Amino acid sequence: MHHWLPPLTSHPDGLALIPTAVGGIVFGLALAAPPGPMNAVIAEESALRGWRAGLFAGLGAMTADACFFVLSLVGVTTLVTELPLLRAAMVGAGGLLMLWFAYGAVEEASAFTGEDGVDTADTESRGFRKALVLALTNPYQVVFWLTVGVGLLRPGRVDALSYLPVVGADLAGLLVVRTGHPVLLAGLFGGIALWITGFPAAIVAARNRVERVAPVVASVSAVVLALSGLLFLTQASTALFEAGTAAVDSLLSGLT
Repeated sequence: MHHWLPPLTSHPDGLALIPTAVGGIVFGLALAAPPGPMNAVIAEESALRGWRAGLFAGLGAMTADACFFVLSLVGVTTLVTELPLLRAAMVGAGGLLMLWFAYGAVEEASAFTGEDGVDTADTESRGFRKALVLALTNPYQVVFWLTVGVGLLRPGRVDALSYLPVVGADLAGLLVVRTGHPVLLAGLFGGIALWITGFPAAIVAARNRVERVAPVVASVSAVVLALSGLLFLTQASTALFEAGTAAVDSLLSGLT
């Protein structure tokens, strides 16, 4: 489906692929960095249990992105856009999970003792499972891979900086990204990896300077998760209501 080129070192235009690698890293950071439920889980795990727990939570979200990437290649993820009820169910399940995780974050913030949790495989896998399940029930990540993600995987070229307002014309040609190239994909997941290692490190560094940062971060994470959960449940209820109304209208029109 995609044209996989030889390794960078053996390709005559190897240096020309550097902007593609940089562009991939930028796209990866743009996907991973925005505030939301995923980063709330990573922040909570980092603040209460340390860097490794935060890293493993990030790896859970990254694993979900890798799954969506593979599924987008074979076209399975299109079901999310073609089946509104499936999308509504995913949104509703994600909303319930967010509310449950928010409740857990509040409890853990109030019980925080000032020390990391026990550094065991179970502690690390807990954050991994939380982030993975939460990401897999997030249809908006699926939509990303169906839109932006698929666009990045199709062979072509994108002059990334030319789209910037005001200065775009002056910066045109400085960062020409080759889409559909494995270097771009490696850069994208490299950008995600940079975020899931650096973000937990920043949270832990802040906590080490000010001990009270940990419960505050956990509490803020709980608020983000709770608000996101309520938003997801509202959207799911609206989608189910609209689908039910459409089904009733279709039935009535068939009877008449």
